[in-house]
Amino acid sequence: MANLHYGRNVLRRSTMHHPLLFAAQGVRYRKLEVILTTTIDKLGKAGETVKVAPGYFRNHLMPKLLAVPNIDKFAHLIREQRKIYQPKEVEEVKVVTKTEDIGMKEYEAAANRLAKAKLNIRKFIIEGKGNEVRDPVTKEEILAEVARQLQVQIEPKNLHLPTPLSSLGEYKVPLRLPKSLPKPAGEEWILNVKVRKR
Repeated sequence: MANLHYGRNVLRRSTMHHPLLFAAQGVRYRKLEVILTTTIDKLGKAGETVKVAPGYFRNHLMPKLLAVPNIDKFAHLIREQRKIYQPKEVEEVKVVTKTEDIGMKEYEAAANRLAKAKLNIRKFIIEGKGNEVRDPVTKEEILAEVARQLQVQIEPKNLHLPTPLSSLGEYKVPLRLPKSLPKPAGEEWILNVKVRKR
C-alpha cells in the first residue's frame, strides 16, 4: 500500500511518465488564429487574421460574432462577402469654393443692408420711472433681432456694445467689420437700433 498516492503527487512520485501529460503543458500559452469580422481597437481591422487567446475567442469574440476561426471555409466566406459588400468607388465630386470676390460682394451687400436698416426692439417699461425699460437690451438680443428682422448673421465680436441699452430711444451701435469693406458715407459702420415701448 505504500505505492498508492492520491491527488497531484501521483504524477510527481511515480516513476512512470506518460508522454501526453508533458505535451499538454504548453496549452496555456497557445494562441488561436481568427479572422476578424469587424474592426476592434487594439486588435485589428475587419478581415485581418490575428492570434488571440482561446478563452478570449470562445467567451468574447465568437458569441458576439466579432471573429470566426481561421479555417478555409470561413476565409472563403469572408472573401466573398468583401467582394459583395465592398463599397464601390464613388466618383469624386469637385467642390467649387467661393472666390474671394463673391464672398466680398456678399459681405458688402449684408453690411449695406445693416447700415440702411433701422432695427426695432420692443420692451416693457417700469411704471413710474419714465423711459426706463424693465430688462435692458443686451448684445445677444440685438444679434438675435438682426438675424430675425434683417436675415443677416453677425458675429458677437463685430458688434460693439459696452453697456446694455436701459432706456427707450434711438441708438447708434457701432459695428466692427473687416477693413477691406469700403465704408459708407458716414465713415463708420453703424447699426441703428430703436428701443420702443411694448
